[in-house]
Amino acid sequence: MTDFDKYTPEFTTVWSFPERGNWATHNSKYRGNFAPQIPRNVIEMYSEKGDSILDPMVGAGTTLIEAKLLARNAIGLDINPQAVELTKTALRFKHHPASEQKVKVGDARELSFLKDDSIDLVMTHPPYMNIIRYSEGKIAEDLSNIGSLPKFCDEIE
Repeated sequence: MTDFDKYTPEFTTVWSFPERGNWATHNSKYRGNFAPQIPRNVIEMYSEKGDSILDPMVGAGTTLIEAKLLARNAIGLDINPQAVELTKTALRFKHHPASEQKVKVGDARELSFLKDDSIDLVMTHPPYMNIIRYSEGKIAEDLSNIGSLPKFCDEIE
């Protein structure tokens, strides 16, 4: 039995996961990623099989991995090409029922490529302001370079 088989949804207002999920291709090597139980809970509670999920700051792909495991279609964007490659690698596992995951380099502020009403759920893990600089300052548009929450909110609006 794997951790995935033992998983049960969390229905409390405080979520505590003493052990990080290690099913599928999840790992904690990418700085600042979140435990897979978080997107799993949100996806299970707020979407249905076949729905489309958007993660505009995909990082290492935690949300897209969970979408795949839960038979949801998903689109992931990241301004950092290295993150996109990590996600593509993480999604290279077989799982049925089939669903489609797409990942590409893109800016979370530019979503005009999406058709109206094509997304059922947006799930993301925003950057930690100036605590973790995901592109180490090498990508000017990287929102993790912004040092204040009000400015971040203005940018993402």
